[in-house]
Amino acid sequence: MDLDFSDEQRAWHDAAVEFARRHLAGDAIAADRDETFDHAGWKRAAEFGVLAMPVKKELGGLGLAIGEVIAVMEGLGYGANDQGLLFSLNAHLWTNTMPLVQWGTPEQQRRWLPGLMDGSLIGANGASEPDSGSDVFAMRTRATRQGDVYVLNGTKMFVTNAPVADLLVTYATIDPALGSMGVTGFLVDGHAKGVTVSRKLAKMGLRTSPMAEVVFEDVRVPVADRLGREGRGVAVFESSMEWERGCILASCLGAMRRQLERCIAHARQRKQFGQAIGKFQSVANKLVDMRLRLDTCRPLVYRIARLKEAGKDATVEAALAKLHVSESCVKNALDAVQLFGGYGYMTEYELERALRDAVGGTLYSGTSEIQRNLIARGLGL
Repeated sequence: MDLDFSDEQRAWHDAAVEFARRHLAGDAIAADRDETFDHAGWKRAAEFGVLAMPVKKELGGLGLAIGEVIAVMEGLGYGANDQGLLFSLNAHLWTNTMPLVQWGTPEQQRRWLPGLMDGSLIGANGASEPDSGSDVFAMRTRATRQGDVYVLNGTKMFVTNAPVADLLVTYATIDPALGSMGVTGFLVDGHAKGVTVSRKLAKMGLRTSPMAEVVFEDVRVPVADRLGREGRGVAVFESSMEWERGCILASCLGAMRRQLERCIAHARQRKQFGQAIGKFQSVANKLVDMRLRLDTCRPLVYRIARLKEAGKDATVEAALAKLHVSESCVKNALDAVQLFGGYGYMTEYELERALRDAVGGTLYSGTSEIQRNLIARGLGL
């Protein structure tokens, strides 16, 4: 399949595919069954440079253009079969590292960025709560200032990487009466007194990406660890969501491409009623639809890169990409299961896992319904 890359994007994409095939090719079936986080794979990805790629060189990163980072993520998705690990890497990058790059003080950047980039530290994002998911700014977690510290109390739900996290970029309100203007961002040491990973959450898919509920009980956070200004947490959160919505599904592009190639090969080789099943129109049409979805997804993702590199807002474009890619990924995965028939339903063929993993894309970083709301707002509705 001909891919429209710049020379730099092509080089990084191909390097990522080769890296993933050589170093991220573990037993994904067993890892999914046992819900195992691949610490070794995380470290190898960091050594390859994944966690430092979008960070400016003056901050110790590789300073890659966002289009090159997206090409890397697509390559990893094509070459690796552990989508949970890739999801954890993306969550770490877009909800921890990039907010620190954009909003962190020099002191905060010196303290946290080196470890976040070399893989010795793992980041998590504390935003959703048991009673506030899509309505994230209705959060109840309180941050009460006492001199030079804030005292945090509350519970965060669906926290990706929480069981292994060293840093929690967390949002709390200084006063619920202020609504969104009370929300403030904090850098919370994952090992601080009062921080408890209360229970690990079992999931339908992306099982190799650990998730848990996190409870804050009288957690003392120095004022120096506030991320951004007091009451400006919405801006910090929304900027991280723009990055995440635009980039976290880039690995899905690679996975969809690998899946399509596998389905085409199967349709050519599998024979029923005396001919290859690809000769039957109902089968061929599914493959055509899979190709169409993939080819309409890729431009939406890479358009975000062009906008971000030009310093332009990409809120609506990120929502469009998140909506279309996530829903297309589910449809392609379901078609792949159907094309393989009974074999597609079997664990050993890894197609049922791809379907389970894909469903999460319609929920995390804002549900499909939330993306439609954002797009409608962008249309002035």
